[in-house]
Amino acid sequence: MKKALLPILLLAASLAQAAPAQLFKSASCGCCADYVTYLNANGIRPQVENRDDMDAIKRQYGSDGAASCHTLVISGYTVEGHVPVAAIHKLLKDKPAIRGIAVPGMPADSPGMGRHTPGTLPVVAIQRDGSTRDWGRF
Repeated sequence: MKKALLPILLLAASLAQAAPAQLFKSASCGCCADYVTYLNANGIRPQVENRDDMDAIKRQYGSDGAASCHTLVISGYTVEGHVPVAAIHKLLKDKPAIRGIAVPGMPADSPGMGRHTPGTLPVVAIQRDGSTRDWGRF
């Protein structure tokens, strides 16, 4: 089982590394900086842009209905909030017909906010119409 999983994880990591990414955040947000550190440590190296108009960014990328403090755009998808990299890898691998994924709010047990236990954090899919649905626990 472990031998079969390794190639999948390596492929997912290479997809994330190759994908251009941009993260929009407020300059004063400390947890956003911690999340960028988490992304970098896990092979996703976004270009970071500090913005004063985060509400406009969320409207532009369709994540305003599931808002958190920062917005990542990667391979044409919106990733809103403290989303675990496992969920981002799944998004990039599966390429679903959705706008993106999100962890709304700022859960204390999410990457960049505190200690995260894999498999416990609910992630939602942002549909093209802006509605959300459960997407899994990561």
